[in-house]
Amino acid sequence: MQKDQRTTLYVSVGRELMHYDVDVDNGALIRRSPLTLPYNVQYVWPHPTGPFLYAVCSNGGPLARGDAHCAVALRMDEPSNALSVRGHPAPLPARPIHASVDHAGKYLLTAYNDPSCVTVHRIDPDSSVGARVKQRVEPETGIYAHQVMVAPSGKTVIVVVRGNDAKDSRPEDPGALKVFSYDDGQLSAIATVAPNRGYGFGPRHLDFHPSKPWIYVSLERQNTLQMYRMTSNSVELVPAYTKSTLADTVAMRRRQRPGPIHVHPNGRFVYVANRASGTAMIGDKPVFIGGENNIAVFEIDQRTGEPRAIQHEDTRGIVPRTFALDTSGRILVAANSVPILAQRSEIITAIIPSLSVFRVGNDGKLSYVRQYEIDVGKETMFWMGMVG
Repeated sequence: MQKDQRTTLYVSVGRELMHYDVDVDNGALIRRSPLTLPYNVQYVWPHPTGPFLYAVCSNGGPLARGDAHCAVALRMDEPSNALSVRGHPAPLPARPIHASVDHAGKYLLTAYNDPSCVTVHRIDPDSSVGARVKQRVEPETGIYAHQVMVAPSGKTVIVVVRGNDAKDSRPEDPGALKVFSYDDGQLSAIATVAPNRGYGFGPRHLDFHPSKPWIYVSLERQNTLQMYRMTSNSVELVPAYTKSTLADTVAMRRRQRPGPIHVHPNGRFVYVANRASGTAMIGDKPVFIGGENNIAVFEIDQRTGEPRAIQHEDTRGIVPRTFALDTSGRILVAANSVPILAQRSEIITAIIPSLSVFRVGNDGKLSYVRQYEIDVGKETMFWMGMVG
């Protein structure tokens, strides 16, 4: 294969990690053999230097806690990047929702939403998942932790805490960014970023600018993008900028939520997925009522860090729960995760989960290339990512 074709895309469907070679030049995906893991794959993160991935798995899901959970080290075997299990699965205390590896490749950090908490596991010399690191003080992670990320300095960890909307007689649970110092696997609380005490603040994911002290945060419960400035070891308590992620805020429909967020490798653009899946009954069938399933593209002012919306590109599917850029930043793949019925010219048709491929222009804008439908059966396409 040519150099660009060694980029690999992995996508989880239930317990399976599907494997695709990526032809970056032509925006094509070539399917290879999958790997089956012990439980449903919740999230995967690459080792910073070695040919390893770390998958966190559970027999639970968004509506079920489950009772079996683990972290698994996976080796990408050369030259194909086919996956094999490294070592033994490490047990986890609950259903994981996100995981990442620190920049030194020494520890796996995992976030859990129910109960809300974070764990740290050693990565052993053979790159398998080792023992859990006992924290001197257990990190306080608010309500509904959704992501755990190590800042570029390697000395700060941020836990994104989503909170929950008010529902029925239950009051709103506030959200926050929980900021910790990080040293040899130990987390120590520094600050809590929670504008308005966290009410009306529901962050889901964040990403860091590759060269500036800027953080970009998608607010799931508010359909907004915020930019925060980092200080030497913490984060400013109020956002520098707040922008809508939506193209049409007036026509916003129920179950409209932004999701993952990624800064382009060149630091000039930031991408956010918008997701909609609301339905209404037409006859005896639940049919999609409309909304935005797109990638919002923002250009970043390189002097101030301000994001400015320049495009909202339809993903041609429903609920792009995950998306990824290749390491060169030339293509973007969005994983449309939800099968649904939709009305097209008075005909109700099925929309199938899919991978949509887009080319990324020099101006940051996306142009559609092609789509691959994915047969998920009774499972869910829960995670997708690319490694170079």
